[in-house]
Amino acid sequence: MSDDIEVLWYLTGPDGRYPWRADGARALSYPYFQQLARAVDHLGYTGALLATGTHDAWVQGSALIPFTDRFQHLIAAHPPLISPTLLAKMITTFDQFSQGRLRVNIVNGDATLMAQNGVHLPHDERYAYTDEYLTVLTRLLEGERVSFKGRYLDVVDAGLPLPPHQRPRPPLWFGGSSEAAHRVAAKHVDTYLSWGETPEQAEQKVRDVRRLAAEHGRADRIRFGIRFYVIVRETEAQAWAAAQDLYDHMDDAAIQGAQNYVSGIDSVGQQRMSALHGGRKPADLRELEIAPNLWSGIGLVRHGPGTAVVGSVEQVLARIQDYRDAGIDVFIVSGMPLLEEAYRFGELVLPHLPVAGSAASGATSAWTSARDAGWKVSV
Repeated sequence: MSDDIEVLWYLTGPDGRYPWRADGARALSYPYFQQLARAVDHLGYTGALLATGTHDAWVQGSALIPFTDRFQHLIAAHPPLISPTLLAKMITTFDQFSQGRLRVNIVNGDATLMAQNGVHLPHDERYAYTDEYLTVLTRLLEGERVSFKGRYLDVVDAGLPLPPHQRPRPPLWFGGSSEAAHRVAAKHVDTYLSWGETPEQAEQKVRDVRRLAAEHGRADRIRFGIRFYVIVRETEAQAWAAAQDLYDHMDDAAIQGAQNYVSGIDSVGQQRMSALHGGRKPADLRELEIAPNLWSGIGLVRHGPGTAVVGSVEQVLARIQDYRDAGIDVFIVSGMPLLEEAYRFGELVLPHLPVAGSAASGATSAWTSARDAGWKVSV
């Protein structure tokens, strides 16, 4: 097995220095996302996650295809908001037009999000639905004509007019912390994703999902990934100072709003994230350091993945290695603002990681290079 890992950035709003506040959020536009996608491509990231957020991820991703060369789009899709036959056609179209630069992140959602879209299935039933959905979707993408009648889906003689670019199909990604989620992942997906739990918790998930995957003969066919923020600086003190700046701008209204939203969510992953900080803001931000260099403070103002690796370059690399030792080889990272922190991580950390297909070294305009070359540089 290759020692290469994948490192993806994040391409979903809100964005800004303090995106939970109106005075800290950045205006998001098509040109800005073009700039951000070009930066991710240029810096050598594997690609980026286009998640549920400000914009529709499929429209956004499609619009960015012409502005990138190697960039892998990881795009969210939500059963049961769209039929598996239509999603299969969307996947095939995107995969063809991007020449194979698509991964699909199947998102089961939570009761609150699903209710906003008119879906009211209980927690475990959503996963039962997704099990049927992925059975149909996979068969369609692999070229079968499909008739399927289950508890939730009744598909009659469905097929695709054209195959995807990637064979046998574009890879499917998926996350979820419950037993029901683990069973769906083990049976169907290529990459299982976690949010920023500790390396020890991540390792337990890897073992559990791999054990379940073995029941389907897939123990060696599933990869494992994790999503977290990174606050990296040249020194540990500078990194914690940057975290302190974020913390100082977490006002009571923003914290209360975020905690009110997650209080009724039935997602086990969200419940685990919330337990890391308990919904409270202590005077000392280091009280929310749940493991060495792993800080849960962002979860106070953000639902979903709310932990950050905080530290020097050496410390961030060491924590990434901890996750690699736990069985993780796919990392979805981000910082605030997205554009500036993509460059910071891309220049400080990414060159030290074995990322498959990372950007090759190119010419620089460093002053020393100019002098060495005998150029005359005037100011």
